[in-house]
Amino acid sequence: QLWSDYLNVHLHPKSIYVIRQYMHDGECGCLEAFGQGESLLQDPGCMEELEDRLHFYVEECDYLQGFQVLCDLHNGFSGVGAKVTELLYDEYSGRGILTWGLTPVTSDLGSLMIGLCFLQDHQKNFYRLMNTALGIVHLSSHSSLFCPLSLCGSLGIR
Repeated sequence: QLWSDYLNVHLHPKSIYVIRQYMHDGECGCLEAFGQGESLLQDPGCMEELEDRLHFYVEECDYLQGFQVLCDLHNGFSGVGAKVTELLYDEYSGRGILTWGLTPVTSDLGSLMIGLCFLQDHQKNFYRLMNTALGIVHLSSHSSLFCPLSLCGSLGIR
């Protein structure tokens, strides 16, 4: 039912951090706004857990050169990525942070609908635009290099 069911690579348990309230059957629904993602990492317990997992891998490195961050730009994970890159920038100054901002390809079928569907589609496009703009600003300010990636030239924004 989930993409991870088809993952053939076995990941180390410390490399996965599950956000329980935003799981497919979680109580909060979708992580759709930049501020939601940012507020997740303002929780001291969440930040402490993330730092512990990060330190576990950093201590294993003989010579840490930098980090690569892959982050969705179009939804609330842009806020999560912004806080993560800010943490890396503050904790490991002098190390490179290469950030990839990912956006999906959107279809034009939604623009053909009318009525309530059009309003919902318009609101989703507004969220997508705001998340992408805030994500680009925040991620690029804490990264050595920020590179947006999309299969369409509009970064997934209509």
